[in-house]
Amino acid sequence: MISSALVALSAADAEYEGFIGWVLSLMQTLGEIGVGVAVLLETFIPPIPSEAVLPGAGFLAYAGKMSFWWAWIAATAGALIGAWIWYALGAALGRDRTRRLVGAIPLMETEDFDKAETFFQRWGGVAVLVGRCVPLVRSFISIPAGIERMPLWKFTAYTLLGSGIWNGVWIGLGFAFGPAIEPVLAQWSGVLSKAVLAVIALLVLWFIVARLLRLRRQKRAAATTDEPDARAG
Repeated sequence: MISSALVALSAADAEYEGFIGWVLSLMQTLGEIGVGVAVLLETFIPPIPSEAVLPGAGFLAYAGKMSFWWAWIAATAGALIGAWIWYALGAALGRDRTRRLVGAIPLMETEDFDKAETFFQRWGGVAVLVGRCVPLVRSFISIPAGIERMPLWKFTAYTLLGSGIWNGVWIGLGFAFGPAIEPVLAQWSGVLSKAVLAVIALLVLWFIVARLLRLRRQKRAAATTDEPDARAG
């Protein structure tokens, strides 16, 4: 019993190598507040989803280096604050100006806004609830809610419920799989770090290239449409 406890303690205190070790160390240093800040930033930087952060918080909670419940509360609070900001922008600026603002954000498109607006108009409060669990959509679903002046208490309730469930699932997965993840990281964290970095780089590259190509096609289509109008004039 004592020897197994010492082994578990030493494993929990092990310093992992590479990118994974750096991320876990940073998360441990920033604590639960850092988890909340990461989720808040993800609201405005969609290419890096919170699903990459929350399991790490769950794993640290399993290792006894972070509170599971405080990490969940901080993550949900971060999601709510980000949602409030987008809601306020939608309410203050209105549809057209907010749509232009979204289109002016690098690598964002007005199409992102249009999809969120259509989703909200069709499903209302359910869209806010379910949208919190969908990457990209969760960043913009708050805007049409603000534009339509959805009651703030109702918007807050739907956001808290959706974000709370989603964050709980991902933090819970990191916690539940902690016993299986820990020995793997202890032995292979260096190799896994390189693999994770490669996957992240490819995903970010794919996102950027896909967005740039789509923007290029849209500009060409707009130019083609304008040419007949200019000739007719």
